[in-house]
Amino acid sequence: MAEAVKKPRPEFRNIGIGQILSAYRLPLAGRVSILHRVSGALLFLFLPFLLYLFDQSLTSELSFEVFKAFLSNIIVKLVVLVLGWAFLLHFCAGVRHLLMDASHNLSTKENGKKTSVVVVIVSSILTIAFAAKLFGVF
Repeated sequence: MAEAVKKPRPEFRNIGIGQILSAYRLPLAGRVSILHRVSGALLFLFLPFLLYLFDQSLTSELSFEVFKAFLSNIIVKLVVLVLGWAFLLHFCAGVRHLLMDASHNLSTKENGKKTSVVVVIVSSILTIAFAAKLFGVF
């Protein structure tokens, strides 16, 4: 019998974050998934800072005044704004995942696109409202 010519098997390698960001064009649902993970990690890392802020705001009237003075710094406001964005996006994406787990109709490709657009829009609107309140617009 003649020996069959074997083709070399394709070699698959793990890809890095640089290749994901530059070479691949992720759909919006994939980007929302990555942002959901990034925002969760950001909230976890800054949890001691958030607990410190809550402690300063609730201990006494004097500590609340110290909290207000600390929060009047523009850098602290920007950090709080980023953490507010992370919380709002993480919350909206988490609700999206819960709804997708509850209803298999939402797990289709088309509905995944629609729900990811809703997550981005709703979290952006809420973040803008939070920023307006934080920087004293209303």
